[in-house]
Amino acid sequence: MLLSVSFLMALMAMAFYTLVERKLLGYMQLRKGPNKVMLMGLPQPLADAMKLFLKEQMLPSNANKSPFIMAPVMSLFLSLLLWSIFPHMNPSFWLQYGILYFMCVSAMNVYATFLAGWSSNSKYALLGALRGVAQTISYEISMSLILLSALLLLTSMDMNMMTTSTFTPVALMMIPVAIIWFITNLAETNRAPFDFAEGESELVSGFNVEYGSSMFALIFMAEYCNILFMSLLTSVVFYSFYMKFMSLTLIISTIIISSVFIWVRASFPRMRYDSLMMLTWKSFLPFSICMLVLTMPMSVAMNY
Repeated sequence: MLLSVSFLMALMAMAFYTLVERKLLGYMQLRKGPNKVMLMGLPQPLADAMKLFLKEQMLPSNANKSPFIMAPVMSLFLSLLLWSIFPHMNPSFWLQYGILYFMCVSAMNVYATFLAGWSSNSKYALLGALRGVAQTISYEISMSLILLSALLLLTSMDMNMMTTSTFTPVALMMIPVAIIWFITNLAETNRAPFDFAEGESELVSGFNVEYGSSMFALIFMAEYCNILFMSLLTSVVFYSFYMKFMSLTLIISTIIISSVFIWVRASFPRMRYDSLMMLTWKSFLPFSICMLVLTMPMSVAMNY
């Protein structure tokens, strides 16, 4: 019961995060965001959801129908599963290896992206899916190594335990690691300037080009749930060194980090695809390996 409430709250947070994004992007571009629906446009996410879910669902005649329908459902289901390890003072259940659980579930997202592109039987969708898969796999390697560096200093995989960690001078070296982690998150969640799986100018919306109405809404919801969860994880793993997290401070830091996702989208143009791959393989991967080598002896010295 408590787990279903967590999923419902995650969906509500995702819905109003879309409103925050449209409002912030509007003011950053010197225009108004949504403001026509009732009071200051606050019910706009509900109106968008009603519009998408009431539209007729069209299935391409050449699509593989079962995987075509399954891909958006799988994508949203995996993104909601991540919220079961939300760190709270009164959790619905306790997961000792929460970070390991996160890595296993998030690695499955790439299958939903590829399944959506392949089952559409469209060359644009397949190209977008292949680009998204190559991008995700490339960044997951450096993301895992960066996360491992932080875990060596935290000496725990339990997100509830991380929120009670204390500051050490060694934690100052986590600042550049946190910056690289955030850039990696942008690529992992297919956000600008790394949104190559959905590059409208090159791929006509990419892997989801054949999706509309409710199925497009499920893919959209999964993406934004992932953004909010990655913001939450960044707060817990990298900022627990500097502050004691209670429920309110954790929510505030998550809101700030998720707002930076929007700020980056408004500020930077899309990178070239080869530049992105060069960035991960020739810059982030060597950096993450070096940080892992440095944090290993420090972790041993701190524990003994």
